[in-house]
Amino acid sequence: MTGRVLVMPTFFAPDGTRLAYRVTGDGDPVVCLPGGPTDSRYLGDLGGLSTHRRLIVPDLRGTGRSAIPEDASSYRCDRLVDDVEALREHLGLPRMDLLGHSAGSNIATQYAARYPKNISKLALIGPSTRAVGIAITGETRRELAQLRRDEPWFPAAFAALEAITTGTGSDSEAITPFFYGRWDAVARRHHAAGRPSNQEAVALFAAEGAFSPEPTRAALAAFEAPVLLLAGECDLNSPPQSAAEFAGLFPDATLVVQPGAGHYPWLDDADRFVATTAAFLGRGPAHAPGV
Repeated sequence: MTGRVLVMPTFFAPDGTRLAYRVTGDGDPVVCLPGGPTDSRYLGDLGGLSTHRRLIVPDLRGTGRSAIPEDASSYRCDRLVDDVEALREHLGLPRMDLLGHSAGSNIATQYAARYPKNISKLALIGPSTRAVGIAITGETRRELAQLRRDEPWFPAAFAALEAITTGTGSDSEAITPFFYGRWDAVARRHHAAGRPSNQEAVALFAAEGAFSPEPTRAALAAFEAPVLLLAGECDLNSPPQSAAEFAGLFPDATLVVQPGAGHYPWLDDADRFVATTAAFLGRGPAHAPGV
């Protein structure tokens, strides 16, 4: 992590749950929502983005330093939108730049649909498309996986992928190499450190009622702020094809496909990721003195 961690404060959600966040780097703030749900530490400082912007990174309820809520149903994705709004109010931001990674993009997307005037810019990194009802087929994933066919781990990982997509297997651990541009020691350590520890939060994140695709899509069609969708070229979780379809739902969206990257593009090529994301966020940044 190259950025400087300034503080690790807390705030209260509307239901009284104490939530934590960390502040890394300097400059204008951008709120960064992790996926999982898992401890936000896996985001690090997003490859050095903290040298350009001040990263406000919350731990979702029940993860990291944030408290476990009394009501487990509040782990549901749409309920987490309330926590993001509480954080914005706590920070005193009239409008904010918002970044979501993976499952966190579902929270960010639903926040954009519900509170469009509170966002200056929206960046969706390796975006999940569940909030807008874009399905990713097994065939799409298998075709994309062929980009890695020359890797030594490919045969076993592809066999596991075929079993998962055809419903004859469920070894998700075996397909992990597909989520990284390089399956090396750094990727292995990152994967081990980023595993979710709160399985209840994971199980209830997408519980019935968590997503309302049609109303969300209708709201995004009127969303006026600029949007960046950044997909890794070989990201099996969030294929460029689905990210392109997602981008088409916004009036002002830019799709960037990062060459050679998987689901964690700041890990695969930090310089390219930071250059792309910082340039986008530099379009008229929001200011919040003292945050």
